[in-house]
Amino acid sequence: MRDATADPAALSAALLDWYDRHARALPWRVGPAERKAGVRPDPYRVWLSEIMLQQTTVAAVTAYFHRFTRLWPSVDALAAAEDGAVMGEWAGLGYYARARNLLKCARVVTGEHGGVFPDDHAALLALPGIGPYTAATISAIAFDRPETVMDGNVERVVSRLYDIHTPLPAAKPELHALARALTPAQRPGDHAQAMMDLGATICTPRSPACGICPLRDPCAARAAGTAPLLPRKAEKKAKPVRQGSVYIARRADGALLLERRPDKGLLGGMLGWPGSDWGERVEEAPPVAAQWQVLPGEVRHTFTHFHLILQVRHAEVEAGSAPERGAFLGQDAFRPSDLPTVMRKAYDLWRSGAAHGPGRAD
Repeated sequence: MRDATADPAALSAALLDWYDRHARALPWRVGPAERKAGVRPDPYRVWLSEIMLQQTTVAAVTAYFHRFTRLWPSVDALAAAEDGAVMGEWAGLGYYARARNLLKCARVVTGEHGGVFPDDHAALLALPGIGPYTAATISAIAFDRPETVMDGNVERVVSRLYDIHTPLPAAKPELHALARALTPAQRPGDHAQAMMDLGATICTPRSPACGICPLRDPCAARAAGTAPLLPRKAEKKAKPVRQGSVYIARRADGALLLERRPDKGLLGGMLGWPGSDWGERVEEAPPVAAQWQVLPGEVRHTFTHFHLILQVRHAEVEAGSAPERGAFLGQDAFRPSDLPTVMRKAYDLWRSGAAHGPGRAD
């Protein structure tokens, strides 16, 4: 059903009026009052925030954004950073391919565009790690181009506004076309952010606050009483469970055995414990000869496409031990915060004292 009683221009005007009064204050955002005073968004900050926000919440991203912009205040500074330093600061934010592409993109912008993000949508799409959504977002917010920005919040707003019952992801083309018709030629960046704010604060997944919504009167789903049910989503397949093991070896001087994972694949480029592949079997030759003990308990972690259960094995090794994989890192150089979340869970299990209790010898 498509029954929005107001025309797109009127809908957008009502939304922008609401946004001017209720816009969220976010560290990467130039608010409506600042825009009216002539302050323009920094494309670097817009890009950085959008990469961080992919499949991640505003609450989780905020501290990372502050830290990144303090350490690397410009795209040139980020391009010159060491890979390990950037991957370490990214640890815990997840989806680590984003961090690798972040560095690649910064270096292309610096090396091929003179440190200036292109304001052309096609040129943005050609940059590493920038897909259609991110290119549209940067174009709209940083350069005020009338591009259509579609994230989960916008999909929810549009599906309810027009009472669209086609399940996602099949509904995406229809929702995009409807959102494109709503995107105004003037202030498209503010419009995009207003749509996202509306979905995040009022048109929420559960218990939408329809009574205070600026689009309540023309909203077809509110009139039909179907707003809480939308957007509909196709049933998800159950995630498979994979298993594996990690080896935490401590040398007599306190150094720990770590390795940097290959650039490609899950946790690519991140520091972690040597371990097995993740599948149905967990057996793999340990990285150094030792008397390995299986720690009580297990590590559980969920990735996008599967659940993971890790067994943690521990050994104390002599000072001259030569590992076949990885390298020993001294206590002064090791920061647990540099580990991705699943590896930090293994570290926490080891640190909990289980390493010093009874375990099973291999």
